Amino acid sequence: MTHRRLPEIHGKAEIVRSFYDGKDTLPLWSVLYTRVNHNPSDAAAFMDLSIMLQTMGKTEEAMQCQKAALDISRSYRVKSEKDGRLTVVAFMAPGTFMSNTPIEFLLERADVKLVLHYVDAETTSLADVPVHDVGFVAVSQSAVNEPVLLNLDRLLANWRKPVINSRTSTIAGMTRDAVSRLFAGEKDLLSPLTVRLPREDVLRIAAGVLGLQTVLPGHTYPALIRPFDTHAGVGLRKINNQIEFLTYLTEFPDAQFYLAPFVDYSNADGKFRKARVAVIDGKPFASHLAVSQNWMVHYLNADMTIHADRRAEEADWMNRFQTDYAVRHAGAFRALYEKLGLDYFVIDCAELPDGRLMLFEADVGMIVHSMDPPDLFPYKCGTMAAIYAAFEASLAAHAKRAIEPLPLAV
Repeated sequence: MTHRRLPEIHGKAEIVRSFYDGKDTLPLWSVLYTRVNHNPSDAAAFMDLSIMLQTMGKTEEAMQCQKAALDISRSYRVKSEKDGRLTVVAFMAPGTFMSNTPIEFLLERADVKLVLHYVDAETTSLADVPVHDVGFVAVSQSAVNEPVLLNLDRLLANWRKPVINSRTSTIAGMTRDAVSRLFAGEKDLLSPLTVRLPREDVLRIAAGVLGLQTVLPGHTYPALIRPFDTHAGVGLRKINNQIEFLTYLTEFPDAQFYLAPFVDYSNADGKFRKARVAVIDGKPFASHLAVSQNWMVHYLNADMTIHADRRAEEADWMNRFQTDYAVRHAGAFRALYEKLGLDYFVIDCAELPDGRLMLFEADVGMIVHSMDPPDLFPYKCGTMAAIYAAFEASLAAHAKRAIEPLPLAV
């Protein structure tokens, strides 16, 4: 580990919040652009420009700026108004926002000095990691990140500082199909059977050569299909018959897909409810509840800002989460924590009529934030503060678990 002055960035939380709040970001853009033109070695400016470009949806240009930054420096300190009683190093993978735990949002108000250190599949040593109190593996599961996580597994094998989510091989294995197998038969939790299929097999199903029940035993139409390694509903469709498979394949040229049965998780009122829950050291915390008429629920498409009744329901859910939801689903959360074995992860889930919790996805990279306008969502302030406090406390507790130094050679 090294002591050195690190490039200091505004970081994701500050920049994304500025866009989200509708602030004028042109002045910051102009400053950063001027900096890189005057000093092509300004790694921090390149990194912040990358964040701004990603927020604007300009992914290709963002990755070019990020590469320019990482060619100069692999470590960055995130600006903070506080001194930072604890120094945290987050091990990051190059890539888009979804490539890593958005830890900057979790620590936006914490008394923590946050350092981002980027690694990849070719990283041979962590000798250049800045001095810190506790590490956090922020790299999320994806096909691109798998070799990075497996490399980190080797690099962190004899690390002499506490590391949260050090089971990187577990994160690498959290694919949709693997998670469905892991929790198959769990009495308190339904993780719908999910299989990964090559394009050729989906074509065979569309042609009637391969039966759907052969692939998904015990299930009939409708089924869900999505391209392999996608998130946020990208390419997700409900298929009602063979012909729709064929139509789907003309739209998506991908080589591999995930296939799963469609589970109707609607309530008696016909609405669908999807919850996001953060699990910190085994304890669940409410993040959000989206209520929608659409089975494909995302918080941004649930129109929570225009439906006061849905916000009222979310407020009630959050207020009673620890005494109601977390208690009723204690068995499910316990199974998730015990089988995943991670200090921090996030799930998207729903309640089924039979009382079980249905798991949509488990990962370390899903965003947990407090950017929703407080005038519309006043109830979120305390809820999100509880998550942030628990996360900061977890870092502090792990930091205290001092690891004995290696014995001196004799």
